[in-house]
Amino acid sequence: MITEGVTFHRPIGGHGSRNGDRLAADARRPGFELLIAETTALTGCAYGFPVRGDGPWWEGFDGYLPGRLLRLAASGRLFVISGIHVPSRVRRQNQDRAWNLARRLQKRLLTDHGATVAVMLVKRSDHSTVEALRSWGWWYLEGDTPRTAPLGPFRVLVLDT
Repeated sequence: MITEGVTFHRPIGGHGSRNGDRLAADARRPGFELLIAETTALTGCAYGFPVRGDGPWWEGFDGYLPGRLLRLAASGRLFVISGIHVPSRVRRQNQDRAWNLARRLQKRLLTDHGATVAVMLVKRSDHSTVEALRSWGWWYLEGDTPRTAPLGPFRVLVLDT
């Protein structure tokens, strides 16, 4: 969801304390990391956690995720990026540049955890978030068009290192 000049990616939309509650819940997950970018003020942040092949994060996705992702999770090389918060200009300018703030934050999360692939769940109706993610190198789970994405409440987007 895009709100107040900030990009915030979560599988379930919401404002205010619900986002804070989700961040607090994610912060309790093993391996959680929050990256903060700042100059003289906060300029952005990204956070997430590694996932394993089993556990509560995958509940409800039986038959929805391909075996490739589950195998990566089992090997410790899959990372969930729960949120990316950046100024709205980052969504519009230089999205394909390696020095783009969102790209740098997501790459650093993966590198810090030795992950080779990141996943993010996005509400199927949240087109602006999908557009921003795709401009930063993310792709649809089952291909590169909305028509090939599996049915369900979410789109699963994938980012390779």
